[in-house]
Amino acid sequence: MTDKFIFRFVAGVTIFVVAVVIVLNRHLIPGPETPPAFTPYLPMLNAILNGTCSVLLLTSLYFIKQGNITVHKRLNILTFCLSSLFLVSYILFHYLMRTDTMYGDVNGDGILSKSELADVGSLRKIYLLILVPHIVLAAGVLPLILLSFYRGLQMQVQKHKKLVRWAFPIWLFVTISGVVVYLMIKPYYHF
Repeated sequence: MTDKFIFRFVAGVTIFVVAVVIVLNRHLIPGPETPPAFTPYLPMLNAILNGTCSVLLLTSLYFIKQGNITVHKRLNILTFCLSSLFLVSYILFHYLMRTDTMYGDVNGDGILSKSELADVGSLRKIYLLILVPHIVLAAGVLPLILLSFYRGLQMQVQKHKKLVRWAFPIWLFVTISGVVVYLMIKPYYHF
């Protein structure tokens, strides 16, 4: 496979995933009238997958620092698979769930009164300060992850290292912030 093909493939996958997430978050494709019974558990599953990926990424870093390429590679493949499972679960949840959850929405009506906003004011700002970079970086890190995986699996070590300098900290931030976002929004789920 040529680099040109790989770059086009990565660009295509990235555009497709980002487009699907945007379409589902805007509810442009309606889900079922009644979501399956397992649907409310998907956000918790996503947080568990993100938390596990955080631990695996840090463990992978430890093993590569020790020079154990085999364990490093296996951990990264496992992390990639769990992150892929997260993405499927995330997409499934947003397809099945027809409502959005807003931070501070104690009534579950999607409208925050002035008193509700005042009650959660500074915490809501912190939540948004974590959520916004989480979303932006989650979309942006996908091509870095895909390219660094390709370079690593091809044993193109120098190119892999250059990509991982950026991919690793961003991916780690996204997985950790995903857990934090879940823990902060969880009290406002009404399903």
